[in-house]
Amino acid sequence: MIGKAWVFVGAGKPFEVREFPLPEVEPDGILVRVTIASICGSDLHGWHGRTPRSGATIMGHEMTGRVARLGARVKTDGAGAPLAEGDRIVYSYFYACGRCESCRAHDGLHCTARRIGAGRSRSDEPPHFTGAYAEYYYLRAGHYVLRTPDTLSDVVVAPLNCALAQVVYGLHQVGLQAGETVVIQGAGGLGLFASAVARERGASRVVVLDRRQDRLDLARRFGADHVVDVDAFASADERTKAVRDLTGGGGHVVAELAGHPSVIAEGLAMARPEGRYLVIGNIAAGGTIPFDPAWLVHWNRRMVGVGGDQAWALRRGLELLDRTRDRYPYDAILSHRFDLAHINDAFQHADAGKAIRTGLVCAPELVTASKEPR
Repeated sequence: MIGKAWVFVGAGKPFEVREFPLPEVEPDGILVRVTIASICGSDLHGWHGRTPRSGATIMGHEMTGRVARLGARVKTDGAGAPLAEGDRIVYSYFYACGRCESCRAHDGLHCTARRIGAGRSRSDEPPHFTGAYAEYYYLRAGHYVLRTPDTLSDVVVAPLNCALAQVVYGLHQVGLQAGETVVIQGAGGLGLFASAVARERGASRVVVLDRRQDRLDLARRFGADHVVDVDAFASADERTKAVRDLTGGGGHVVAELAGHPSVIAEGLAMARPEGRYLVIGNIAAGGTIPFDPAWLVHWNRRMVGVGGDQAWALRRGLELLDRTRDRYPYDAILSHRFDLAHINDAFQHADAGKAIRTGLVCAPELVTASKEPR
């Protein structure tokens, strides 16, 4: 049997459709029939050539699907629930060796042999299906897999294994406590998820900044107490003062989720003494800012970078989606959807900033029905 994939062949070039044989499934592997994938900001960076790709690759890592073939030794998911062919699943986009010092310390994220299976491995050699923008995705041994509850649609679940799980992990890493104030720079997919996660972790006040009014309106529905239009101020100093006034002296936690180095100096100034500054959005190498260490030293601030997540964050994110599915409009995250065959149009659309997250429907006949964005 064969399957189709839309392959990245060079920066800025159209994706090319190719056919590959389906791999033989190893005893601990899983072949997934992808239903929905989404275009993350990192995929746009890769498409532009700002992050490396080796040879012809199948890009994409935010996705969900159904078990097409199950390895002989795979009986349960990561939570111990029985797993069978046809089950809907969500899974991590990287996998660890299970043997190095980090893995033995239950830190698969920093495995010394950690491999990013989705979107970076070559597709011109077996198992071929190494990214989300294809009919299939092959899960090697070492992946973390969870069965998807029937209460959640594929549209809601697809961005979990990067955006939501990373925000869950990031806010854990900066030790967000109940009663603290949170400032979020950027109301894209990461920022909207962060607003909901902060609210559910007991934040006393959540402030979200962006320049698009539609995103700011949506941020309120994701739990923001205050939204700030960044273009409504004559200077960064005025904007910083407004945020400090709204938070009673600055955020206990300020999260950079805008993806541009230019916001970092301003974000640090929005943190109160002893505040923590979380950086997630800046993933493309080469961006620099003037940096004065006194921003940290004199006010005892901390700066924490987070890329990726631990397996437990995927599970907590899934549980959060299920528990709060009627509280937040999660189906609005994938604000625009294209058929996978129209991936080149979808990337142009996403690159123009017209979507919060652009979804690619890979198997319309298998997608669990979802409501239109509310």
